[in-house]
Amino acid sequence: MSLQVGFHLSGTVTEPAMQSEPESVCNVAISFDRCKITSVTCSCGNKDIFYCAHVVALSLYRIRKPDQVKLHLPISETLFQMNRDQLQKFVQYLITVHHTEVLPTAQKLADEILSQNSEINQVHGAPDPTAGASIDDENCWHLDEEQVQEQVKLFLSQGGYHGSGKQLNLLFAKVREMLKMRDSNGARMLTLITEQFMADPRLSLWRQQGTAMTDKYRQLWDELGALWMCIVLNPHCKPEQKASWLKQLKKWNSVDVCPWEDGNHGNELPNLTNALPQAGNANQDSSHRPHRTVFTRAIEACDLHWQDSHLQHIISSDLYTNYCYHDDTENSLFDSRGWPLWHEHVPTACARVDALRSHGYPREALRLAIAIVNTLRRQQQKRMDMFRLQKKELLHKGVTSITNLEGWVGHPLDPIGTLFSSLMEACRVDDEGFHGFPDFSDGFGHCKSLEYQHLSPHKFLEEGESYLTLAVEVALIGLGQQRIMPDGLYAQEKVCRNEEQLISKLQEIELDDTLVKIFRKQAVFLLEAGPYSGLGEIIHRESIPMHTFAKYLFTSLLPHDAELAYKIALRAMRLLVLESTAPTGDMSRPHHIASVVPNRYPRWFTLSHIESQQCELASTMLTAAKGDVRRLETVLESIQKNIHSSSHIFKLAQDAFKIATLMDSLPDITLLKVSLELGLQVMRMTLSTLNWRRREMVRWLVTCATEVGVYALDSIMQSWFTLFTPTEATSIVATTVMSNSTIVRLHLDCHQQEKLAGSARTLALQCAMKDPQNCALSALTLCEKDHIAFETAYQIVLDAAATGMSYTQLFTIARYMEHRGYPMRAYKLATLAMTHLNLSYNQDTHPAINDVLWACALSHSLGKNELAAIIPLVVTSVKCATVLSDILRRCTLTTPGMVGLHGRRNSGKLMSLDKSPLRQLLDATIGAYINTTHSRLTHISPRHYSEFIEFLSKARETFLMAHDGHIQFTQFIDNLKQIYKGKKKLMMLVRERFG
Repeated sequence: MSLQVGFHLSGTVTEPAMQSEPESVCNVAISFDRCKITSVTCSCGNKDIFYCAHVVALSLYRIRKPDQVKLHLPISETLFQMNRDQLQKFVQYLITVHHTEVLPTAQKLADEILSQNSEINQVHGAPDPTAGASIDDENCWHLDEEQVQEQVKLFLSQGGYHGSGKQLNLLFAKVREMLKMRDSNGARMLTLITEQFMADPRLSLWRQQGTAMTDKYRQLWDELGALWMCIVLNPHCKPEQKASWLKQLKKWNSVDVCPWEDGNHGNELPNLTNALPQAGNANQDSSHRPHRTVFTRAIEACDLHWQDSHLQHIISSDLYTNYCYHDDTENSLFDSRGWPLWHEHVPTACARVDALRSHGYPREALRLAIAIVNTLRRQQQKRMDMFRLQKKELLHKGVTSITNLEGWVGHPLDPIGTLFSSLMEACRVDDEGFHGFPDFSDGFGHCKSLEYQHLSPHKFLEEGESYLTLAVEVALIGLGQQRIMPDGLYAQEKVCRNEEQLISKLQEIELDDTLVKIFRKQAVFLLEAGPYSGLGEIIHRESIPMHTFAKYLFTSLLPHDAELAYKIALRAMRLLVLESTAPTGDMSRPHHIASVVPNRYPRWFTLSHIESQQCELASTMLTAAKGDVRRLETVLESIQKNIHSSSHIFKLAQDAFKIATLMDSLPDITLLKVSLELGLQVMRMTLSTLNWRRREMVRWLVTCATEVGVYALDSIMQSWFTLFTPTEATSIVATTVMSNSTIVRLHLDCHQQEKLAGSARTLALQCAMKDPQNCALSALTLCEKDHIAFETAYQIVLDAAATGMSYTQLFTIARYMEHRGYPMRAYKLATLAMTHLNLSYNQDTHPAINDVLWACALSHSLGKNELAAIIPLVVTSVKCATVLSDILRRCTLTTPGMVGLHGRRNSGKLMSLDKSPLRQLLDATIGAYINTTHSRLTHISPRHYSEFIEFLSKARETFLMAHDGHIQFTQFIDNLKQIYKGKKKLMMLVRERFG
């Protein structure tokens, strides 16, 4: 059921029953005025920014079935037709039907009407909610302001989780849709959104903590600023509206926590948005210049207007020309063809295009966009002509200039993206053949499949040009512009992100012959345009690198013009900020450049990303150049000259190796050599620096050299000292080269094997001389099959043993000697090791104990003389009683050496403890027990008493091995009882055990 009374529509909407919900009926009331819904109410109670489904249903019902809706005059007109009795009856029936709801209100109104002095009687007539507004009243679509505020507040409080960022972006898109429909609520809604953003408590928290806001949140602020720019640039807004917005923007701008335009880093750039008077003071000290906030550009844009007659002619007519115009200066209004030009700070001019599109003027936006692109192309040509005249002088001086400190790609106003989108929309064709200007709401529902065609109905295009070619060309111009790296992490990340987004859009376009011509034309421009191009011959050291863009150009041009593709890619490989001799350049912008760029390097926060993109470009060229010797050599030279990161060169070496050794083809020997050459460069770069991947790099290089051939392996061993540490050379390089798997892989004959082994042995001996501590054992192992080399290695160990080697290293080599069947050499090294050892009384778990026991066992097995020689060394080096007693016990259990030196048989008698050398060992052991006992008693605690008693028991066993051991031990115990009589409990335990 529905009813329309004047400008008020009411009805009931039935919602069918669902599985879990019964059927429901909602009462809906809608007021409208001049084709706009001005207020809505619904009994469903749903709270949302947008109209509920029941309001939409009733509205559509009224539109589609007007005959089904009863129309009545406004209620005031109906009442006017009634006499007094009818009016009384009407009121009484109304009260009767709704007495519980309206009776208090009815009585209140009756009292006021009957009172002569009441306010209600001071006004002529009475209100009628069904009569509509007067012609002078504001009329706008209904907007539930409270709900807008609540929703935005909720999304912000979720901090980017639960899809809140997406929801906020949908709200921004809704604002753009409202602007396009010229709905005055667009600005109202954005005001409400902005107020909630400004009230976000995280802003002050981040400012206090000095932390940066999240990247996604930062992007929302960017969109907020861009939307305000669009709103204040509305070509048909009233002056009082703009004044109101300016006041509000300045209020937000003055708040302490208002985000800065370039993230949390202060932007030192002067006002470059437009040619306003305040730009004249741009060279003042940056510390006194106020920070630019996300609202600064919108505030500045409030001073812009649309009254310029040239501008008005451009946007209003496709036929605006002046073929008699002959002013060919930099800022002429028409070009040589008589086509209009628009000279304005490029981001500002493009902001006008965005504003026209946003406010529902797509054709006007397109006309201005074409004028801007034609202006940019003319400037590009003129600047290249100018550079050609000065080229010799500039190249001789080795200087360059940056003509644009504000790069267009990554700019807060996204000028290139705006031009590109405007032109692409104009050539978009859907599957029904429609082209032109799509509805902004396409993004919210089911999008039709889209393609782009060469549409050129516009007058100001060259023959063969189209909106599509113009869009592609302006994108290439913007991406190739030489511009300086901005300050701050966020601004630098934005440059990278916007560049990648624009390239991604370009990659969606299939290149045909017409577009390839554009690519060729712009590629030549970029190479020859000097300081205006990021790919010019000389660039400023802080220019944003072109690696990502050049990779796209390279892959696009390669099938059509390989020579040009390689020229672009090779030119782009440079990364001057990392080179100490890069040209400093002339930052020539007459009035403010000098103070803008001092002392910024090395604040390139995105340097690691930039280096990875440089690496990607190089890898792409290597892949493409497979099989082409000349190109591979050129790419290799470029990599060696321009890439400064060892990890990236290593990646390229690995990439080249993979490409060269693909399973479906024979190895590409030239590419393998490139891979090896890069690997050698990595070795040289990381030889004297710490790199956690170094071991992996060395192993990989040997693998690569093996794949290249035996001469490559021989070469790296000959020049090992420039590539490897001695340890790497022996333990990894030479060992791998000598392995059976390498010999099998290379199919070496005996002669080749011996030659390679000779190089490995020479390397091993050189390394042992240079670093005997770490290389001696490897050298001995590698030289085992050559007697002279082995003897040389052994002599190197002996020479180094006196000074440069530790007991651990010497014991390890000694054990190896014994294992190889050289017991006397092992013994010699063991005695040398003993001279470096020092075990104190309490080191009874020291790792060297096993080596000492082994050395004594070896000496014992060799004979009495060898044992007699090592025991004095043991006594000098070892002060630990338990270790000494262990050695003593082992020496007394068996006869020294069954077969002595030169084959002499030993007598077979056990050695006497009363004679040297065991007497010396026994005395030392007893002395060690006495010293250890006194040391322990100095700091002993009751919980260690029982352990101490066991220790004394072991000591007694050693004392008793001596001829007069019983007497010595008794005297020792008596001394303890006398000296430590204060430790009564402990001494009582000593008496109980030992008397």
